[in-house]
Amino acid sequence: MDRDYVTINRDIWDAEAAHWVAMGAQRWALDALIWGNWGAAEALLNLLPADLAGKDAIELGCGTGYVSGWMARRGARVTGIDISAGQLATARQLADQHGADITFIEGNAEATGLAEASFDFAISEYGAAIWCQPETWLREAWRLLRPGGRLVFLGNHPLVLLCSPLNGAPCDLTLHRPYRDMWGADWTQVEFDPTGVCFNLTMSGWMAVFLEIGFRVTNYQEIFIPDHQTETSASVPAEWGKKYPVEQVWHLEKPA
Repeated sequence: MDRDYVTINRDIWDAEAAHWVAMGAQRWALDALIWGNWGAAEALLNLLPADLAGKDAIELGCGTGYVSGWMARRGARVTGIDISAGQLATARQLADQHGADITFIEGNAEATGLAEASFDFAISEYGAAIWCQPETWLREAWRLLRPGGRLVFLGNHPLVLLCSPLNGAPCDLTLHRPYRDMWGADWTQVEFDPTGVCFNLTMSGWMAVFLEIGFRVTNYQEIFIPDHQTETSASVPAEWGKKYPVEQVWHLEKPA
């Protein structure tokens, strides 16, 4: 990827920040936590440790900060980092409303500038997980974690990218791009719903990066759209996502 994806994605998220305030406020207020674009239940996925008391946790690409808020509610000392000043303004406002003591930092999750081995737990939901180069942000996550620390991240399933037309139209049942050498996609100039530059890898590509860095995979989950959904969301028709996975979650550990 030769384009300046960091600046491209920052500018897009700053421009779109106002459109994510309502969704952020809704998720900050949840008692029963949900994940991703279709509200997969935390009760089923178990992405967060039940007890984070006394732990240091970081959200990489925190957006409006609701995951940071959930971790603070579970007792963690939380840091959230995001490249968008507009998103962080919302995060800080909502943290104040909920009385959450969270450190929010404006910066790139690929190079946080934070001290090595500072965190016990790291997480990314549609943040660094898709908007940063995997080889780069995963190395930074490794650096930030203490031995025995855990990283969980959720993003688009590779099948969604393969089945997405090149013009940005909703995904369908045709393979529109090669799986071999997959790196992601540049959505800035597409006809339908232009966004930024996102990243994804083949399954073996992800595994190769984890192995090279040193992460151990402790779990892998594929998320389908719930049966009650009927609409197209995030360019994925509901009927497509009931048959094929729309999101994936990797659970990793830095060996002690």
